[in-house]
Amino acid sequence: MRSLVQPRLLLQLARKPAHGYELMDALDEGVDGQAPDPGTLYRTLRALEEDGLVRSTWDTAGAGPARRVYELTDQGIEFLHAWAVSIRGTRAQLDRFLTSYEERFPIQTGG
Repeated sequence: MRSLVQPRLLLQLARKPAHGYELMDALDEGVDGQAPDPGTLYRTLRALEEDGLVRSTWDTAGAGPARRVYELTDQGIEFLHAWAVSIRGTRAQLDRFLTSYEERFPIQTGG
């Protein structure tokens, strides 16, 4: 889900700092198995950095070109906590909807 790119990135960076391709792979293997397209990922990372939620440094070690490594800031951790509160609220609303729906249209098994 596009709207969950931010919290998914923040949660992954809470686990460990990473560069863009590592984040793409981690999100692709995540809960829903869908990484955002690279353009969305990097635009989101830039926006998070501009907002002070992540910071990046250049990793020049190893073979190949330098890569930007992203890490979560303290402000990013607080923002991730706020996302979790919001997602819990959405989940509660969805649960109430499904309960009402299933009362009106009981789940039928078979056929």
